[in-house]
Amino acid sequence: MTEPQTVDGQPCAFCNNKTLSLTEHETEVPYFGKIFIFSMTCSSCSYHKADIEAVEKKDPSKYTFEINSEEDMKVRIVKSSEATIKIPHITTITPGPAAQGFVTNVEGILNRVKHQIEEAKENSDDKSDRKKAKNLLKKLQKVMWGQEKLKITVEDPTGNSAIISDKAEISKLKVK
Repeated sequence: MTEPQTVDGQPCAFCNNKTLSLTEHETEVPYFGKIFIFSMTCSSCSYHKADIEAVEKKDPSKYTFEINSEEDMKVRIVKSSEATIKIPHITTITPGPAAQGFVTNVEGILNRVKHQIEEAKENSDDKSDRKKAKNLLKKLQKVMWGQEKLKITVEDPTGNSAIISDKAEISKLKVK
């Protein structure tokens, strides 16, 4: 493990000020291996981008995990900015220009999804959309309490993502 390396005063691609900080940190994730965590943050315009890359080259991968207990909330998830997270009948988090890489756990992913659904519910004028959002939030809460099952899938063409659990099903991702 290394100390984070930071380079300050870089030109920001968005505001052109020399206020961008680049940070790189090497760390070890148990059962996954060494990773590099990269981030860029501009103190002028608040632009931020983060990503994760495995030190060793990995094959495109697909991890599927069934959440069926409160204990499963602690299962670690490594997600690169290239990964897609699928939660059937609830949402799909797709990669794009603003996608972030991060290390979290199942609870962290579900809390992100809850926050998105809550925002959509608050911003919707459609009564049926608000009702759907309310039902999804109830379902997520039951999953988090271990009262309902839910599958979560992480697909990564770079192989830089994982669900770290003996219960996770791992398969090769067919890249188009």
